[in-house]
Amino acid sequence: MINQSDRKRIIDLINREVVPAIGCTEPAAVSLCVAKATEVLGTLPEKIELRLSGNIIKNAMGVGIPGTGMIGLPIAVALGASVGKSEYGLEVLRDVTPEAVEEGKRYIAEKRISVKLAEDAPSNLHIDVTVHADGHSARAVISRAHTNFIFISHDDEILLEEKPQKEESASTDDIKLNLAMVYDFAMNSPLDKISFILKAKELNLAAAQLAFDGKYGHSLGSTIRSAGTKYFGDTPMEHMVAYTSAACDARMGGAPVAVMSNSGSGNQGITATMPVVSFAKDINATEEQTIRALILSHLTSIYIKQSLGRLSALCGCVVASTGASSALVYLMGGGYPEICAAVKNMVANLTGMICDGAKPSCSMKISSGVSTAMMSAMLAVNGKCATSAEGIVCDCVDTTIRNLTSIGREAMQETDRLVLKIMTEKE
Repeated sequence: MINQSDRKRIIDLINREVVPAIGCTEPAAVSLCVAKATEVLGTLPEKIELRLSGNIIKNAMGVGIPGTGMIGLPIAVALGASVGKSEYGLEVLRDVTPEAVEEGKRYIAEKRISVKLAEDAPSNLHIDVTVHADGHSARAVISRAHTNFIFISHDDEILLEEKPQKEESASTDDIKLNLAMVYDFAMNSPLDKISFILKAKELNLAAAQLAFDGKYGHSLGSTIRSAGTKYFGDTPMEHMVAYTSAACDARMGGAPVAVMSNSGSGNQGITATMPVVSFAKDINATEEQTIRALILSHLTSIYIKQSLGRLSALCGCVVASTGASSALVYLMGGGYPEICAAVKNMVANLTGMICDGAKPSCSMKISSGVSTAMMSAMLAVNGKCATSAEGIVCDCVDTTIRNLTSIGREAMQETDRLVLKIMTEKE
């Protein structure tokens, strides 16, 4: 059993990793860094210089920026300088207005923004912003996590400085999880201590509903909902895929709506939430079952990310849908052995799915994750599990997870570089 001290540390960890975010978290983090540098400068910059790690550039190239009708980094940078507030965190662009967007377009047209690849970045998640005005400058650097400032200066005065670290994974201060701890926490924590996770249901369900009522991204969710019953039937699987992909449509399409993220990713937060919410509704689960399922899903995702790192060449839907599959097993009546089986089934199937940036078609990848989550859970509760004779699956579920994350963190580094090269050199 988890002791009271460790239980508090896990609750603190969830509260740090499961937070609201408006828009894709990578351009939001860039906006946040620009906003902080501008606040330190004390005036609207005449020029903004950015040095960004490849994964930041990759995840910001093709995604919609909320409230703008535009995609990509330049408008996120311009708005971060003009209306961004660092106190809002990843909701930094909460105060965007049509007037601000028009001003941002002029700022971009005047070529005040310079973006370069930081080939020597110490982390896959690294944002270095310098702003200039009236002969003065300010600099802000975010590294390792989307809101983690490691350097701030005004002219020659250093206001904050931490040594950069190469490791993208969990802070050394975070409790080190394993799957048994995750399960114990989700099943046995007092309900009043974990009911806060229902905020994820509220926010991500609202994002899905917005996409059902409008046109965002590729409208996968609304298409499945309106035309999919002919092919999918009116089934729990159809409902899960529709709701999850719809929330992603809204987020990737630039809807001005906050979603609950997980480990720095809105899409991971959506994938860890919406299949669970949808299935719980279909089976008439109690509120307690829904809460425990959501905690299980989100904390499993956090656990996997501890060894994978914030950004990698491995699509985050692999991580979050593994969390969702664990929660589906619980809602189907399975216990810890069946959850271990579901995780192994997920690793046997989805390992290797590449991340080629945040973009509207992420809703299709997420749908693949949701479908696999359901299949893996169904197999598990019926006594079927990928064995240690198959691929990278081991008898130990935690070793299996580390095999998955080592492939994403280490073996796919060259894949990551090639993906970025292809994306930036397309004609």
